[in-house]
Amino acid sequence: MSDADRHPLADLDETVHQRARLGILAVLVEHEEADFTRLKRALGLTDGNLGRHLEVLVDAGHVELRKGSDGRRARTWARITPQGERALAAEVDLLRRLLRLSDPPRPAEPSHTRGEHR
Repeated sequence: MSDADRHPLADLDETVHQRARLGILAVLVEHEEADFTRLKRALGLTDGNLGRHLEVLVDAGHVELRKGSDGRRARTWARITPQGERALAAEVDLLRRLLRLSDPPRPAEPSHTRGEHR
């Protein structure tokens, strides 16, 4: 099959496309860094669910985690990596291509109806 015959969905990256992981990357590209609590609240995820999705993104090289303390309690911060930024950009590009496919161009108006008065 040639590249011209390939549907854009064939290029879908399941690691990035999953809703929670796409959301994590979107939040992280918007902010330099986000802590676990911010991500959890922004995306409506449970601790366990967010932790598992972060683990997948870390294993894929899309996110880095930093552990520390705010003085009172242990905290975890996440940051998108350059590889994660590229993966997110590729996902957005794929979604744009899918939108173009689902919204085909309209046929051109016949020339006799454009601006002509009869």
